Amino acid sequence: MDAETAPSRSIATHLRAALGACNSAWTHATRLALDIALPTLCVACREPVDGEGVCASCWAKLSFIAPPYCPRLGIPFVYDPGPELLSMEAIASPPAYQRARAAVRYDEVARTLVHALKYQDRTDLAPAMGRWMARAGRELLDSADMLIPVPLHWRRGWSRRYNQSGALGRAIARQSGVKLRGDLLQRLRATEQQVGLSRAQRASNVQGAFGVPADRRSEIHGRRVIVIDDVLTSGSTVDACARALLRTKAAQVDVLVFARVVDTPKAPI
Repeated sequence: MDAETAPSRSIATHLRAALGACNSAWTHATRLALDIALPTLCVACREPVDGEGVCASCWAKLSFIAPPYCPRLGIPFVYDPGPELLSMEAIASPPAYQRARAAVRYDEVARTLVHALKYQDRTDLAPAMGRWMARAGRELLDSADMLIPVPLHWRRGWSRRYNQSGALGRAIARQSGVKLRGDLLQRLRATEQQVGLSRAQRASNVQGAFGVPADRRSEIHGRRVIVIDDVLTSGSTVDACARALLRTKAAQVDVLVFARVVDTPKAPI
């Protein structure tokens, strides 16, 4: 198993958090007891694992994306067509952003990780997921000036209490040294959940939904930006973010996500 396995929160982890305000010596002793009494569970299948992470069986099911892939969209190819050949999707409908990269395919295990981070308060998963993203997006990060997470509308942020894209962005910033700026891009209006919408409906749903405050636009001007999100499905959300940043005269916008939907292996043209 890779040394950078995804951490898993067990009952012991929740109890450790509650002990944080207690006497340090007593807390240390209690944590040792909890580690012995309560096993760490795989985040995907809930089987006990040694240390923290996903079990070997679930690790084997994670489909990491590696070359060859479309240099524009990051969609994996069946075979290596040679440098700079684009996928049919990139040619037929080029996005506003320059390049997209993803760590893994959005399959069963990846979906479990994303849902746990997004809906189950599993922010402890973000560091490992962010490490995988930093590895997948190394070429983007090498030339980037800043990371910008896809923002939540304030009402959704209030109910969820944190932004999963921001949690991933913080992990990537620690790995790469590229500064995270969660204060530059705003969601100007509440939008419907994208789940269940068609590609056209997704695009319409987020059209004009993002913007940069007038007093922050100079901080975007001429900068190379990476938009951070958890999942890329149709690409409508990150494309709308890219358009808002490019209107503010960003020099280039790339996209880095944890997982992307890949229907079938794609051949280049």
